[in-house]
Amino acid sequence: MVQPSPNRPDIPGTVTPTPLNETGTAGRTTISSLVVQKVSGLAAREVAGVHALGSGVSRAFGALRERIPGSGTTSTSGVSVEVGEKQTAIDLDLVVEYGARIVDVARAVRRNVITAVEEITALEVIEVNIAVNDIHLPGEDDDEPESSRVE
Repeated sequence: MVQPSPNRPDIPGTVTPTPLNETGTAGRTTISSLVVQKVSGLAAREVAGVHALGSGVSRAFGALRERIPGSGTTSTSGVSVEVGEKQTAIDLDLVVEYGARIVDVARAVRRNVITAVEEITALEVIEVNIAVNDIHLPGEDDDEPESSRVE
């Protein structure tokens, strides 16, 4: 006996939408790795206890890049991704505020990034690897220019 298929277009209410990144009658949708990087970076920065993303070197280059007129800021610093047809893997480099419990911050970042990426892109996040590279101490201000010895 043949079981009725839940994806039969001849029966109203049983057609499911074509999954993302699969060829359908209306076309194909692809999502750039840059999009996944930006969504991941923004979602990570939303979590309390995250001071910045990126290692010391990448933050230094980012600070230089921001000083160039017209270059703007980058939301992808400290974020690398691999994007496939239906899945993505994300690596994050974090700087955590001193006093924040690192494992709790990492857990909250992972949860927030997975939720944001899956909701916005419909890609399945298979892993979010987090490396905490530094702690931001109170009173440290990355944006303060060093005082000059001469006037």
